[in-house]
Amino acid sequence: MSIKMTESGPGTRDAPVRPRRRPSRRRVIGGGAVLAVVAAAVAAVAMAGSSDDDGGGTEAVPGGTSLVAVQQGPLSSQVGQGGTLSYAGGPGGAPYPVVNQAKGTYTRVPAAGAQIDCGETLYKVDQKPVILICGSTPAYRGLAVGDEGKDVRALNRTLVDEGYAGGSGLDRGSGHFGWATAAALEKLQDGRGADVTGRLDLGQAVFLPGPLRIGKVTAGNGTGAARGRPIMEASSNRREVVVQLDPSQQSEVRKGDSAQITLPDNRTTPGVVSRVGTVAASSGKDDSDAEPATLPVYITLKHPKDAGTLDQAPVQVQITTDGVENALSVPVTALVGRAGGGYAVEVAAVDGGPTRFVPVTLGLFDHANGRVQVSGALTAGDRVVVPAT
Repeated sequence: MSIKMTESGPGTRDAPVRPRRRPSRRRVIGGGAVLAVVAAAVAAVAMAGSSDDDGGGTEAVPGGTSLVAVQQGPLSSQVGQGGTLSYAGGPGGAPYPVVNQAKGTYTRVPAAGAQIDCGETLYKVDQKPVILICGSTPAYRGLAVGDEGKDVRALNRTLVDEGYAGGSGLDRGSGHFGWATAAALEKLQDGRGADVTGRLDLGQAVFLPGPLRIGKVTAGNGTGAARGRPIMEASSNRREVVVQLDPSQQSEVRKGDSAQITLPDNRTTPGVVSRVGTVAASSGKDDSDAEPATLPVYITLKHPKDAGTLDQAPVQVQITTDGVENALSVPVTALVGRAGGGYAVEVAAVDGGPTRFVPVTLGLFDHANGRVQVSGALTAGDRVVVPAT
């Protein structure tokens, strides 16, 4: 069943040749021509083993080829990539700097790995607590009755969410510092052992998106506290996987796509794409040693407890980018190019007679299993020729 190449002429049929150019497709696969996709799929199959042990069956035949059944059923398109499991940080994944605004001596700083909730003591200066208020606007002023702004809104939200507002009717979405804010703040200050004043002086709190997980700590107990100096780094306590994707695949992966994450101990846990970066970046000091530009993709774990305490851990990720409920599919290695353009598959006769070449239109690629959706004069169960493995 070896494939012979002939020239087209009057009364002759286009004979198949190996693929030379990208076929027309209903869906463009990012990253280049179909030949590159075929090569990647072949490599994936070679690493994972044959994908036809699921009942399709592979029948060895003479001439260095095999017969594989055309399958019908669900088909998914996936992007496989290594990633890093860690705790989510700020924009671009960078940690949040914790900037001190109090004067005195550090008398208690948290250890790396500690988790601090909104409204809790982050550290102490002269034995007075510096409280974490969860908000994105950094502390830059003292707050008192009559003040307005985003920082006041973050204070009100923290007071309500942490149960200090009681029945005061304080609106967690309000940006106004009223008497209800002052009363709730007094309860927080009393509970944390701070001076009960009903106002928030600069240096008595740190405003950061939270809750936090403490990373690197640069200040030590007994050292001097100076205003405006970073004393530690922190991230959120949310678990996140970051995948560095080839920019050409940006159109494939979208927010909301499902993902399967394989942890270092080979357990799997589900996730979902939470955001896709828009700016590609490369590493390296100069053009000679710079790595190819990549685009960050951020994946949130659906079951964060599955990750335990792993941090900066390498993981493998399969992102499902598309799917078809009922598709005819063949191994990617079954595709051969046609002299007039497009692709075909070589189909074996049921009675053992000569094979025939059936033109096919390509649809969805299943990269993980090395299969491709096809449409043409085929039915499920037809046997197509593939190179022997």
